[in-house]
Amino acid sequence: MSEGNMSRRGLLRNGALIGGLAAFGGALQTSPADASSTSAIPRAAAQSAAGVVDIPNKYNVPFSVADDELFVFAANFKPFELGGNDNGREAHRYFDAVFGDAIRAKFPNIKLKYATWDYPIRYEDIAKAGRVPDLILEDPRLRIDRDLEPLGWTQDITSLVQGAGIDLTKLNVGSVEQIKSRSDGGLYGVPLWIDESLLFYNKLIFDKFGVKYPAVGSTYDDVYKLAQKLTRQDGIHHYKGYMQHPDNYLAMNQLGLYPFVPGSSEQPAPEDVKVNLTNAEWKSVANNLYRFLMIPRNNFTTVDDFFKGDMSFPGHLAMAVNNLSKLNAYALSSYYIEEDDAAQFAEWAKSVKIGVTSMPVLSRGSNTIYQPDTRAAFIPPQSQHKDQALDVIKYLVSEEMQTRISSYGMKAVLKTDAVVNAFGTAIPELAAIDTSAVYWGENAVVKNYQNTEYWDIPLYKVFRQHVLKDGMDVDSSLLVTETQDIPDYIKAQVARGLTW
Repeated sequence: MSEGNMSRRGLLRNGALIGGLAAFGGALQTSPADASSTSAIPRAAAQSAAGVVDIPNKYNVPFSVADDELFVFAANFKPFELGGNDNGREAHRYFDAVFGDAIRAKFPNIKLKYATWDYPIRYEDIAKAGRVPDLILEDPRLRIDRDLEPLGWTQDITSLVQGAGIDLTKLNVGSVEQIKSRSDGGLYGVPLWIDESLLFYNKLIFDKFGVKYPAVGSTYDDVYKLAQKLTRQDGIHHYKGYMQHPDNYLAMNQLGLYPFVPGSSEQPAPEDVKVNLTNAEWKSVANNLYRFLMIPRNNFTTVDDFFKGDMSFPGHLAMAVNNLSKLNAYALSSYYIEEDDAAQFAEWAKSVKIGVTSMPVLSRGSNTIYQPDTRAAFIPPQSQHKDQALDVIKYLVSEEMQTRISSYGMKAVLKTDAVVNAFGTAIPELAAIDTSAVYWGENAVVKNYQNTEYWDIPLYKVFRQHVLKDGMDVDSSLLVTETQDIPDYIKAQVARGLTW
């Protein structure tokens, strides 16, 4: 893009850099488990040897990428990080088992170089070194705008995908549309798998109180009745009936609602970004969850209470909506638990007999679940091996690889009988759990996103601030979030030089 045609996003980003307002790793990170955000542009790097680029890092661990290597970087999927430690030992156990070994076997001529955030490198380290990954595995819903786009690592790959013969119509519709909704009118990535949300329930609690288990296709009304029955005191033991993360509930809502109001451009000026959280649909969705939060002594803490989160004792939460990766961890799969945590998880597991079914639906007969928690593949425009990266992506969405992904306990984006039947077969710990609900239903599809710009807005204000802390009702909470919190947040981010 020439300077004369530079978007408002680009002008803001460059202005922030010139003015010294943007810095690596400066974007609202609340946990070291999240990949850091940056508004910096990659710089050219000095090569340590012919055809090799060193990537310095906070661990001071030697890490380099050769020109002839296909550099794959993965972030924001916790299993990728397991097996590393604070001394900078590289974490590759999960990647090699699920992806790497199969890729190497399929493409013996490709030299694969892999790293995950942050063992031992982070996005800011890569950007400073100037050796941009050839293939990135990331969360498109949140990280296109927070990490990839500010770095200049996105491009419309529509023509590349078509030329490679990748048929997006065969892949999960919700995942494809989710990526498009963040891609400024194009397609920045290809979906690979979904960390699907399901309803976990502790059979021990249901059996203790003689309550029937929730079934596939249960509605929120059904589950609300169960939650009321199971939020109860029994001697010194208090049991909560139900937990569902309120932020995720809104952001991935089952009506496909998008908070941004379509305008006249895919890249509006920040002051022109408008949101709508107060129409009848948003109010209906929000009030549906509100009633669960208001069940006496069912106060929300964390969905991890299902195993052992913030509650004093493990196994005292009857139901929780949580992700597949957590199911694998709770089942004690070594692929999904840090080795140092295995003994503690095993102890907690004594208080939980896992049942799992589809997350609640909004109405009887509906089969619409959350918008997908997708992980996707991206090819940055600076990739030195675009053709190889594209070949790998095509392989990753093939039935062969989608079956492999499914076998390791993740929901694939290609749904065939072979893929569905393979679910969990590589995770023996899942054998005793009925996982038939994993592929039940259809992911909600985000709608009305054209001519919008995605900002990582503070939806947490609705429930966790205004309802749970301020004591507001739903309508007031939505109104304050729409008219005050979000506009103030956008202004503050612009002032910091950030342009999501």
